[in-house]
Amino acid sequence: MEPLTEAELEALRAWPTPAISNAIETFNVRPRNQGFMLGIKCIFPDLEPMVGYACTATMTADLSVTEEERARVIHAHWDNIVKTATPRVAVIHDFDQPQCIGSLWGEVNANIHRALGCVGVVTDGGVRDLDEVHPLGFHFFAADVIPSHAYNHLVDAGKPVRVGGLTVNNGDLIHADKHGVVVIPREIAREVPEACQKVEDRERKVINFCKSPDFDVEALKTIFPGSRKGGKG
Repeated sequence: MEPLTEAELEALRAWPTPAISNAIETFNVRPRNQGFMLGIKCIFPDLEPMVGYACTATMTADLSVTEEERARVIHAHWDNIVKTATPRVAVIHDFDQPQCIGSLWGEVNANIHRALGCVGVVTDGGVRDLDEVHPLGFHFFAADVIPSHAYNHLVDAGKPVRVGGLTVNNGDLIHADKHGVVVIPREIAREVPEACQKVEDRERKVINFCKSPDFDVEALKTIFPGSRKGGKG
């Protein structure tokens, strides 16, 4: 599918991830208990929602490798990034589970990836250099904050990865903010902002009624019967 235009991307950035998740539910393209990550923290919750296409890779920091091998894989990763539609999001699975050993992500890699067109990273590994990275506007979504890089190096690039319980394919459309990380099915991506607004309009009637002096529980049962058609909760 053709990448989204900047206007279409901006329309997605205008909504928080819970609204995006609600909207996706209305299309019935996947089960409601799928499509989002668990256990991944938003390190910079004050930044606007992040939207971009996944550039996948795997890493480890527990064992060292030769400089030749390190360079080979990271160059393959960079090549994969520049072949992926913009804006880009690095999505990195850390093999050092359940406890991460070292951080691949700090000031240096944030600047490198920013120069390569990435707007942030999503990883079940660690990040560091928070004070240096935050002013860049580069998003960090990670399992932990770790002071050392240990023996960090990439293992592979461009293949499907599983992060936060969610399988992400290279090129998947990512939406993330302080609430978490969601993959938007590309076949409905252009329709999601309008669906967000429809859900919001429906829910606003309930919220406004609950704030009204005319509130009545029997009327509430009619306005909000509990059908759960993409509501916030």
